[in-house]
Amino acid sequence: MSKKSAPEVSRREFLGSACCAAVGATGLLSTLGSLRLMGAAASPGNGPQTPNTAAAPINSDYKALVCLFLNGGNDANNLIVPMGTGASTDASSYAAYAAARSNLAIPRASLLSLAPKTADGGRTWGLHPSVGELNTLFGSGKLALLANAGTLVYPTSKAQYTARSVPLPPQLFSHSDQQVQWQHSVPDKPTSTGWGGRVADLVNAFNTSDQISMSISIAGKNTFQVGSKVSQYAIGTSGATTLAGSTTSLTPTNLDGIRFRAQKDLFGQAQPGLFETAFATASGDAIVSSDLLNGVLAASGTLATVFPNTTAGNQLRMAARLIAASPTLGLKRQIFFVQLGGWDLHAGQLTNTDPVTGAHANLLAQVSQAMNAFHNATVELGVASQVTTFTASDFGRTFRSNGDGSDHGWGSHAMIMGGAVKGGDIYGKMPTLSINGPDDTGLGRWIPTTSVDEYAATLATWFGVSSTDLPTVLPNIGRFAKPNLGFL
Repeated sequence: MSKKSAPEVSRREFLGSACCAAVGATGLLSTLGSLRLMGAAASPGNGPQTPNTAAAPINSDYKALVCLFLNGGNDANNLIVPMGTGASTDASSYAAYAAARSNLAIPRASLLSLAPKTADGGRTWGLHPSVGELNTLFGSGKLALLANAGTLVYPTSKAQYTARSVPLPPQLFSHSDQQVQWQHSVPDKPTSTGWGGRVADLVNAFNTSDQISMSISIAGKNTFQVGSKVSQYAIGTSGATTLAGSTTSLTPTNLDGIRFRAQKDLFGQAQPGLFETAFATASGDAIVSSDLLNGVLAASGTLATVFPNTTAGNQLRMAARLIAASPTLGLKRQIFFVQLGGWDLHAGQLTNTDPVTGAHANLLAQVSQAMNAFHNATVELGVASQVTTFTASDFGRTFRSNGDGSDHGWGSHAMIMGGAVKGGDIYGKMPTLSINGPDDTGLGRWIPTTSVDEYAATLATWFGVSSTDLPTVLPNIGRFAKPNLGFL
C-alpha cells in the first residue's frame, strides 16, 4: 500500500477532525471525554502501545457497513429507467418517460438491460449506460437496487400528503434538512445522534480494542456516525491527519513552535482545571490515535486491486486498507462514511444536449468504477460476504426536466453491494412514473414507498443489532410494515 505521508493540519482542524460532528451534537466536554475511546492506547493495560506489524487474518465474525453518500440529490430517474419492452401494459412506459424527461431522457438503445429476479407487473427496466460495472455486479447477484426510498414520519399516500393528514418530514426538498434526516432517521423530533452512531453504540462490544474508533469517516463531518458513546474519527485518503508544528523549532518568530510548546505545557500541568484537562486529553489522545493508525497503515501489505484515482475511488481504497488492518486494530465491527458531491444538477446535467454524457453521467461512472474496485478489494481480502456497501442521497430529483437539469425531489433509488446481498433484484416498489400520478406530489416528486427506517433496519439487523434493540437505533421503526426488506 502507498506510504504517502498523511496531511498536516492546524490544531483547530486537528481537533475538529478528531471530534468531528459530535462536538455540535453532544457538547465539547462530553466529546473530548469520549475521545478516550480512540486514544485508550495511551493508558496502561489497554493493549499494545505500538502496532503489531505481523499480518493477521480478518476475523470470520468481522462485519463492516460502508455508507456512500451522494451529496446533492442523485437524479435516480436516470439511474433506473423504464424500457417499455415487456407486456402490453409496459409498452407506453418508455414513451411516457421520454415525454416527461424530454432532453434528459436516455435513448432506449443506450440503456443497460436489467433482468430482476422478481417480476414487476410486466414493467421492464434498464440502467444508465455509465454504470456498466454495477450492471455486471447486479447480474452476478452482488448488487441489489432499492426503489423509491426516502425520509418519512409515517407511511404516506398521495391523499394523505395532499390533505396533510399525517405528519410530513419538515423542510422537504431542502438539502441540509434532508441530508440530516437521512442520516439520523428521526425527522419528527430533535435528536443529537445519527443512526450509524446508535448502531455503533450497540455493537461496539464486539470489538476487542478501543484504540481506534470503529466509526471512521473518510469524508469529514457527518451526522450519520454521531453516537452517544462511540465518537466518529475523521481521516483523509492518505491516512490520519497529524498536528502541524509538532516537529518545528521554538523561536520567537515561529508561531507553530510557540503554540505547540504552550500546548505541551498545558498537557503537563500538575493540577489543571476541567477544561484544560478535557482539552489536553483530547489533544493527547488524538495525537496517539493518529500516530497509531498511520503506523498500522504504513506496516500493512499492498492491495493488488487497482482503484480509480477519483474522489470516490480514493475514499473507498482507504476503507479497504482499514478493513485489512482491522485485526491489528482489534476491530470486529467497523462503520465507514464516504461521500461524493456534485449531484445538485439544476443545470449543466448534459453535455451538448447529450443525456448519455455530461456531469451526471460522469458522477455515475465514478460511483460505478469505485464501487466495483471496492468489491474486488473485499474479494481479495476474503471478506466480500462480511462487508456491505450502501448508497444514500439527500433526495431524488423531479421527473420533469427544467430544461438543463432537474430540481429537488423526494423518493430516490439506492444501491446495496456485497457478498451477503441477495442481489440481482429490485426491492421495494417502483413508483408509477406519471406526472400528477398516484405517487407524485407535483413535477414528478415521488412520495417514498420505503422509509429510511426500513432501509436502515435491514442493514442494522445484518450488522448484529437485535430486533429488541432496533427501536433504540430507529425510534420510528414500529410505524412501518417492513423492518426487514429482505435484501440481506
